[in-house]
Amino acid sequence: MTTLSRMDLSILRILEADARISFAALAERVGLSKSPCWSRVQALEKQGVITGYHARLDAKALGKGLSVYALATVEFARYEAFEAAVLRHPAITDCHSTAGAGDYLLRIVAADVEDLDHLLRKELSQMPGVQRYTTTVCMKAIKEGGLVTAGL
Repeated sequence: MTTLSRMDLSILRILEADARISFAALAERVGLSKSPCWSRVQALEKQGVITGYHARLDAKALGKGLSVYALATVEFARYEAFEAAVLRHPAITDCHSTAGAGDYLLRIVAADVEDLDHLLRKELSQMPGVQRYTTTVCMKAIKEGGLVTAGL
């Protein structure tokens, strides 16, 4: 774990909440001049603390209104091929290796139930090494995109 100063944490909290903030505004909010603030952000990027800047999109507005979690069990010898297939699949937005009832937890977005049926029967079930999977359909989001810095 990287040791962070209070200044670094302040910068991270602000950027995590609003990555579009200008460096001038960021520097002002944390009480630095622009150049030292920029240097701290660059250092946090080099350390791997900041891994990217993203826009949060509304999947429903983009025609992908159904969100599903799938717990997949995969043959041990095929995990590399499975992970490679997951990385290429556009409907799988997140994938985590897990310990417990299954091997991987996947988040899948689909247009509707028919689209999901196709994704599960014709695509997920045919991925390398998939032995079985169970799905949970999300009814509504209660909390998404929680802030990592909230607990620091």
